[in-house]
This record gives sequence, C-alpha cells and structure tokens, in this order.
Amino acid sequence: MEYLEIKMKYKTGIGQDSHRFLPEGSKKKCVVAGLFFDDAPGLDADSDGDVVFHAICNAITSLTHVPILGKVAIDLCHKEGITDSRVYLEKALETLGDQTIEHVALTIEGGRPKFQKRAEEMRKSVANVLALSARQVGMTFTSGDRLTSFGRGEGLSCFCLVTTAA
Repeated sequence: MEYLEIKMKYKTGIGQDSHRFLPEGSKKKCVVAGLFFDDAPGLDADSDGDVVFHAICNAITSLTHVPILGKVAIDLCHKEGITDSRVYLEKALETLGDQTIEHVALTIEGGRPKFQKRAEEMRKSVANVLALSARQVGMTFTSGDRLTSFGRGEGLSCFCLVTTAA
C-alpha cells in the first residue's frame, strides 16, 4: 500500500504542565512565564518549575515528537546543572525546523500568585522568548472557583496551544 505524505499548512500542538508549591518560607523563587513572583513560594521541580515555559515545551513536543522535558531538559538539569526553563524552551524552538509559530494560547489555573495585574508583562515575556509580538500570545487566568488543588493555591497548572505554519 502506498502512502501519500500530506504537507499541512497549519499545525496545532497542545501541552500541559503542573507543579505544587514548595512549603512557605522556602528560598526558591516562584517563576512563571520567565518572571519572578514574590507572593508565592517556588514550585516543586528540579528546574525552576516554570509551568508556562514547560507547557509551551510540551506543546512543541506534540508537534515535533522530540521529548524536550522528557529527555533534553533532564539532561541539561542533571548533567549540566541548568535549571532555567527558558533554556529548555530555546531547545524546543530549535526542533521546529521550517515551522514558524503563529500564535500561542495559554491558560493558567491557580489561586496564587495574582497574575492579572502582570498579564501584559507575562505576555511580553513569552513573546520575547518566542520572537513573537505580544499580540500573538493569548493568556487567561482562572481559580476554577477553587474546585481543584490549583485553584485552592496549592500549585499551578498551565495548558498551552501552539499554532504553527509551515
């Protein structure tokens, strides 16, 4: 049987990440979308635990099939001591080949820190790393009416959709 390879003009990848907060008073900083937040403890992860950058990495993996967080980031963290998720995201971007990111949509669930007042700064931070305009980055926040551990402030969850064009 002969298979035809179909070249798609647009592709959409989906990614998710979540981490619980470390105990109050821990020295690790809370990092989300590459920014520091003082009103919450750091996230329990080998890396900085940036759920936004991790979710984007996972969305890119769903497009490229290269396990960034499952392999590349683990090697960078454990073998080279690199814990900055921005580096992992840069590695993920290298796997896109001729695909260019057209739009990124993110939704964060968490009861803390308070993101809304820094939403534009967060969008610009994501856009900067991805070499996009802030208009190409959509971001929403929810507490989910405190129905989950994330909404109750025990951690953070982020979902991401990445749309690329070839």
